[in-house]
Amino acid sequence: MTDIVKAVIMGIVEGLTEFLPVSSTGHMIVTGNILNFLGDPEGNRATTFEVVVQLGAVLAVLVLYWKRFMKLLTFNLKAPGLNILHIIIGMFPASILGLLLHDFIKEYLFGPKTVVVSLIVGGLLLIGAEKVRRKPSAETLDDITYRQAFGIGCFQILSLWSGFSRSGSTMAGGIFFGVSKAAAAEFTFLMSVPIMLGASGVDLLKNHDALVASDAGLFLAGLFTSFVVAMIAIVTFLNLVKRLSLSWFAYYRFVLAVLVFLLVV
Repeated sequence: MTDIVKAVIMGIVEGLTEFLPVSSTGHMIVTGNILNFLGDPEGNRATTFEVVVQLGAVLAVLVLYWKRFMKLLTFNLKAPGLNILHIIIGMFPASILGLLLHDFIKEYLFGPKTVVVSLIVGGLLLIGAEKVRRKPSAETLDDITYRQAFGIGCFQILSLWSGFSRSGSTMAGGIFFGVSKAAAAEFTFLMSVPIMLGASGVDLLKNHDALVASDAGLFLAGLFTSFVVAMIAIVTFLNLVKRLSLSWFAYYRFVLAVLVFLLVV
């Protein structure tokens, strides 16, 4: 199997899982090890590739929600519905802690063993959220209050623990604060763009030595694949989450945790 084919497979996995509450990190670890991607699934080239394909998923959100982003960038805080302040409030907790603890997180919360634990704990959180779920006070994105945005943002801190899943932690947080699953998911998508762009920028700067011209085709194949697949996955997930219990994603996470443990740890 050529590296280009492997890059496409990795792009598919990233695009499918980045915005689902199942941990894209866990899937990338398992897939990278099965494929022996770039010869060293934990090396700088593989790590940089994962950052690049993640940007493909971010671009998918930008394309799907470009009208919403244009509205947010008007900075009109008096207009009814969601505005830029909701996003800033939601981003604040995880962004501050992420910057302060970046090196600690990379060293202690970014290995296969910690991913196994976070997959299980995150799954239990999803089940707990479904158990307490009630009729939401915020059915749509524009119903979310500043208090709910901050509450979701606090739960997003859990996603700094690799394998926990940003979507999983924020959707659970949304339920606890009276936001519907679909609205919490969309809010997560919007918040993820500046956060992921910032985190990816930091990682690319730190691993810039791994960016070489000979890998351009490989990286672009992964990025483009991730972009296309993520667009399909986001639309499909939003339709699915309205009818499907989050507990099913939790059970899937438990299976994935076993796979990571058996194949990688």
